Amino acid sequence: MKYIALPEKRVRRLSFYLAMEEYVARHIMEPDCFFMWQVEPSVIFGRNQLIENEVNLDYCRENLIQTFRRKSGGGCVYADWKNVMFSYITDEDNVNFTFNRYINMVVLTLIKLGVDARASGRNDVMIGDRKVSGSAFYRLPGRSIVHSTMLYDTDMRNMVGAITPSNDKLVSKGVSSVRQRIALLKDYVDISLADFMAFVKENLCDGEIVLTENDIKGIEEIEQEYLAPSFIYGKNPSYTVIRKKRIDGVGELEVRMEVKNNCVKDINLMGDYFLTGALDDQLLLPLHGVQLEREALEAALPDDISTIIMNLKKDDFIGLLLDEA
Repeated sequence: MKYIALPEKRVRRLSFYLAMEEYVARHIMEPDCFFMWQVEPSVIFGRNQLIENEVNLDYCRENLIQTFRRKSGGGCVYADWKNVMFSYITDEDNVNFTFNRYINMVVLTLIKLGVDARASGRNDVMIGDRKVSGSAFYRLPGRSIVHSTMLYDTDMRNMVGAITPSNDKLVSKGVSSVRQRIALLKDYVDISLADFMAFVKENLCDGEIVLTENDIKGIEEIEQEYLAPSFIYGKNPSYTVIRKKRIDGVGELEVRMEVKNNCVKDINLMGDYFLTGALDDQLLLPLHGVQLEREALEAALPDDISTIIMNLKKDDFIGLLLDEA
């Protein structure tokens, strides 16, 4: 696996590194690539999440925390200089295989440091019963991208305040609660964050590719898409029906429908699920004009929708649409 390095060290926005993933996937013809990055305090939320549901924008503005949307699914995370972010780009297109391979690489690296790490759930790395890393996935034609957080250390108040109400009592309780659920790597290793990053690079990569100034220009062009307000904030038209449900192994789902005469006129699906196919073309557009009844929905939807949203069963999705218990 090749490590992708930048030609110079400078402070970049989080959006630059998301664009860098895309650029590497499209232009660096190595089967497996990897790089690490750090950012100023930032919140990054998933492709299909509503920013107002996930981010405390007032707290972020007051505390100079930047906000960005990524193109992968999953939930909202906080990053700062005390953490490190991993990006993995591969030719492999099988979602489950890619996830498992990547997370196992991370787990084995931590084990080499003497950390009792293990994979858990859809996308997490745990130390004991505490989460130290979470990952998200998306696919480009012929390439797959996995990116993840690694909690070495962090500003806990910012982590909680950026995604919860800014009431001091609630933030204080939130810090205590979150601290019981997450692991900070600094508590389990005797090396600095810089030394940890060097160890990861040495153990995962067998060579390095340094990007050129022309590569940087290409990345900055892609970055403009991530900085567009229409991408960050999304388009959230009003809908007549909103239904929410948590489905084990899939995530939090929130479907918003415009329904007239019990017929679906428009539909959107928000949440922290992992998208593995074409959401609009394969799942949502086929429902336009369909009666909101089980028989009609079953006929309109493909039999296997787990190829569109990871682990989602057709019957569970129809149950969400019909608001069944």
